[in-house]
Amino acid sequence: SVTYISALGQIPLANASAIMQALPLAVTLGAALFLGEPVGWRRWTAIIAGFIGVLIVLRPGPEGFTPAALTVVGCVFVTATRDLCTRRIGHDVPSLYITVSTSLVTTIVGALLIQPMGGWQPMSATTFGHIAVASVLLMLGYQTIVLAMRAGDISVIAPFRYTSLIWSIAIGIFFFAEVPDHWMLVGVAVIIGSGLYTFYRETLRGRKAVAQRSLTGPLE
Repeated sequence: SVTYISALGQIPLANASAIMQALPLAVTLGAALFLGEPVGWRRWTAIIAGFIGVLIVLRPGPEGFTPAALTVVGCVFVTATRDLCTRRIGHDVPSLYITVSTSLVTTIVGALLIQPMGGWQPMSATTFGHIAVASVLLMLGYQTIVLAMRAGDISVIAPFRYTSLIWSIAIGIFFFAEVPDHWMLVGVAVIIGSGLYTFYRETLRGRKAVAQRSLTGPLE
């Protein structure tokens, strides 16, 4: 939360969201290395293509890798670690308990960081209302991602994060007058295309597994 929110104050929303699209690659890599989930070469190719799409959006160079951009990169790694840790929590622990615990820890740590990060600043009623709404939406987001990470295959869930890029671009255009250039659109197309292909391959693999079990079941 600290890394992403800090970066949002320095770079456009769409740029920050584009960097976060590297998250499925990080999550899938972690799932393959630490959780033993199978990932075929086709899905690896699609995920790498998505990472190339992120690079197209960023156009690496001295002006691309700013401190704020690197802060979002840090956010990618800690978020991937969070998702993998969520995957390891036993199913006897209620998902709502995980969500509430996460929210409480975020609140406590955030309170402790107020002074080191500049001290308390007065807020208007409008600003307080924005924070309140964002907090409720954040808790709902935690709950849904916890449910997804505990019940589904990480390699299938991760590509759905690409849809956040569409929302970020739309919000940037309509609320902040941040119009993406053609390189941004090309990169977005590559990212979304790779995500959809990854989902397609996983769905196809799942159907084949179900068919195989139905054929071998009676023999067992």
